[in-house]
Amino acid sequence: MVLTRKIQLFLNSNDPVAIEAHYQTLYRWRYIVFRSLNMVASHLFVQEQLKDFFYFTEDFHLKLADQTRDPEGVLNTSRLGTTNRLLSRLFKGQIPNDMLCCLNHSLSSVFAKEVKDYRNGDRALRSYQRNQPLPIKGRSIKQLAADGPEFVFNLFKIPFRTYLGKDRHKRVLLNRVCNGKIKLCNSSIVMENGKLFLLATFEVGQQEHRLDNGVIAEASLSVNYPIALQIEGEHYLIGNREEFLYRRLAIQAARQRVQRGATFNHGGHGRMRKTKAMEHYNGKEENYIDHKLHLYSRRLIDLCLKNGAATLILVNQQEKEEIAQADGFLLQNWSYGSLKQKIMYKAKLVGITVVVE
Repeated sequence: MVLTRKIQLFLNSNDPVAIEAHYQTLYRWRYIVFRSLNMVASHLFVQEQLKDFFYFTEDFHLKLADQTRDPEGVLNTSRLGTTNRLLSRLFKGQIPNDMLCCLNHSLSSVFAKEVKDYRNGDRALRSYQRNQPLPIKGRSIKQLAADGPEFVFNLFKIPFRTYLGKDRHKRVLLNRVCNGKIKLCNSSIVMENGKLFLLATFEVGQQEHRLDNGVIAEASLSVNYPIALQIEGEHYLIGNREEFLYRRLAIQAARQRVQRGATFNHGGHGRMRKTKAMEHYNGKEENYIDHKLHLYSRRLIDLCLKNGAATLILVNQQEKEEIAQADGFLLQNWSYGSLKQKIMYKAKLVGITVVVE
């Protein structure tokens, strides 16, 4: 199992000059990553489309292979090596090589999954924006150690300190990494509004629990009651309409009121001054619903473990999703996809089999 956790970071230094220099380095690396992603995507796309360049002369070879291994090949290295050499030639010394290698492998993997759609014209080539995360390898994080309730580490000679707050689960995962019990895989660093976050990816094993194959739990997902569970003759309602649907509609209505009132706000400095009050609601609904769905799915799995259920059935879920896709209100206000995803990955972590009817 691979888990991804978002951890806030701070630069572990009290020197304002050093902090400013580290931030400039990180932003410079992010700009190079942005350029690299678009350049690699363009090169991979051109290589793939060479077969359709029928207007070349007949003696032009179209086989994308290493010439040392295949006489008909037109490359002097492997296909993965072409983009790797491109990045090394342009940015060697300006950014750590581990970042370039990690970027090249991840983008080549994504391109290979989407190449069929490119050939058929079903989708356009990806265009990457400037706010791209910095890809890093797990081995690049050095000297990870606990420092009181937080953790410190070095990344390419830049000192970082975590901020975990009250989140005990992330602290447990990092402690297990320090003890060598689990592995820290390829991760990334995100810069959002001047803040730093580590999207840490952990490779963990499946937890062992005593489960009875004869015990089957049946769960029904809906917008009124997020989860209705039946197990061993007992019925449980997880969440309710007031805290899920009504609260969600209240946030939407509040944002709409502020949006309508923005027309009469004093301008002064243009659009940003008029819409300043709306910033309070940016991501408010999304964060609230995501938090609630995590609580609901966690409660569901805990009840299954308590009763030893080895199988969890989502009753009539496919039919409900088809109805929701045809209903605009349900499609907007019932996050069935996110809830189902959270249930499935939490169930997989503890060894419960999920069946979607």
